[in-house]
Amino acid sequence: MSEHNFLVKQRFTAMVNRYEIWSVDSQWRPITMLGFAQQKRMKLREEVVFYTDETKNNVLFTFKARNVLDLRSAVDVYDGAGQIIGEFHKDFAASLLNSTWMIDQPGQPQAKGQEKSQLYAIIRRFTDLGFIPYDFVFSAEGRPVMEIVRRWGLRDSYQCTVTAAEYDTRLLQAVAVGLDALQNR
Repeated sequence: MSEHNFLVKQRFTAMVNRYEIWSVDSQWRPITMLGFAQQKRMKLREEVVFYTDETKNNVLFTFKARNVLDLRSAVDVYDGAGQIIGEFHKDFAASLLNSTWMIDQPGQPQAKGQEKSQLYAIIRRFTDLGFIPYDFVFSAEGRPVMEIVRRWGLRDSYQCTVTAAEYDTRLLQAVAVGLDALQNR
């Protein structure tokens, strides 16, 4: 298995959330922008388009919620040509105490991701303390797939370590942005 790291940085504007996806060096310093994404706020059905850069001329991939209100929170990920790459969804029952997300990609085992700390997950349910760590670990069939670690700062940023090269990087990048966008963090 190879390992590939990327960093997701969120930027706030009045009407949209913007995300930058960066390749990084061994110290997590940004090297090259891999993608730029934009989420319009207050949409009934979530959709985030990922572009090569801020000019928004070339679409890399998109994620789109299947339904307006869905406890399962199923989200499809499409490539730039509109072909399905995979999907991710929230496991509502498991998420009552510890947020749990599933990643499905054709030809690969389903990956399950949960918040790293059960204690922090429970505290977050009953408080609005934004500084509590918000980290996820995804695995499939007992093997690690990806870890997402929220970095401390005024704006959200996430260190994403991918250890399963067989999963489409675009799907994993969509999941990393989706956790921030859909969990309202």
